Amino acid sequence: MKRVTINAYERGLVFKNGVYQRMLREGRYWLLNEDVIKFDITKAFVAPIDLSLLLTDAELAAALYVVNVQQHEIVLHYENGLLKQVLTPGRYAFWKSIMDYKFVTADLSKVDITEQLDRATLYHPMVAPFIRSYYVDNFEKGVLMVEGEYVKTLSNGMHTWWKNNMAIVVNKVDTRQQQVELNGQEILTKDKAAIRINAWAQFKVTDIYKAILQNKEYEKQLYALFQLALREYVAAISFDELLEKRDSLSPFILKAIHEKASDLGINVLNFGIRDIILPGDIKDIMNQVLIAEKKAQANIIMRREETASTRSLLNTAKLMEDNPMLFKLKEMEYVEKIAEKVNNISVNGNGVLIDQLRQIFVSK
Repeated sequence: MKRVTINAYERGLVFKNGVYQRMLREGRYWLLNEDVIKFDITKAFVAPIDLSLLLTDAELAAALYVVNVQQHEIVLHYENGLLKQVLTPGRYAFWKSIMDYKFVTADLSKVDITEQLDRATLYHPMVAPFIRSYYVDNFEKGVLMVEGEYVKTLSNGMHTWWKNNMAIVVNKVDTRQQQVELNGQEILTKDKAAIRINAWAQFKVTDIYKAILQNKEYEKQLYALFQLALREYVAAISFDELLEKRDSLSPFILKAIHEKASDLGINVLNFGIRDIILPGDIKDIMNQVLIAEKKAQANIIMRREETASTRSLLNTAKLMEDNPMLFKLKEMEYVEKIAEKVNNISVNGNGVLIDQLRQIFVSK
């Protein structure tokens, strides 16, 4: 016979020849041919034998919290408000004591996290291995696909789901204004002029469902729409008309593809021509035409100035014819200009030369 003491916050399980007999609470006991295993009731209960056998004792079963975790579940174990551990599939027991226990069961067989779990809990190191997350930037939208089936459109922010054997795919699309380049578009005009055009276009994705789920590679399709509309416009006009109506090209393109782009979930904003590149021979011809035009304009200007000058001289001559004094003043003006360029005058001869000079410089 031996004496056993069970202290406060302890429990004892009595075994005889390996067979469970009863549970001992706080106190002192005499035992005959029996063994006692003591347990701290502030800690989890680890059964020395199969738990099902022990739970046949109603008193022991009433003293324990028994948590059954199914194959598709996890249980978050809290002690005094703090996450203590994550219980995976199995059977667990905890002593009912001064400890405040809380158990939150999470069903991993579904994708969405419907349990009331805050963000800090979801990203706790013990819970994180059971979570999968995707981040959608502020300028993006996402499409959630579960097992290949569309579920919903995701807004910006962090999104979390339970990690299980279900396949999840998130396709993200940039919703900012984007630009597509159409470089080196070789097109024949109506008059068979081969030109190469560099163009650009701006667009935004407005309907992510259409862009991702109803169309494949929407950017390539949009490029083809711009390309075909540009060729349709250029092929219907001559080269000279293209140069003259360059400003009307953009409205035509935008109107031509608006409805088709909308079917792609895209709103087209702008379109413009950056360069119109001519072949070498056509470029030489255009340069020659330009030079000829400029020469003709220069000749016209010269003739116009010559006509104006002649008309001015004619008017002056008429005035001098009607006014002898004006003629004399004009004559003296030219003599003055000649005299400015003369430094010395040497006069040789008789009085006849003096009289002639006097006639020039002295008014009658």
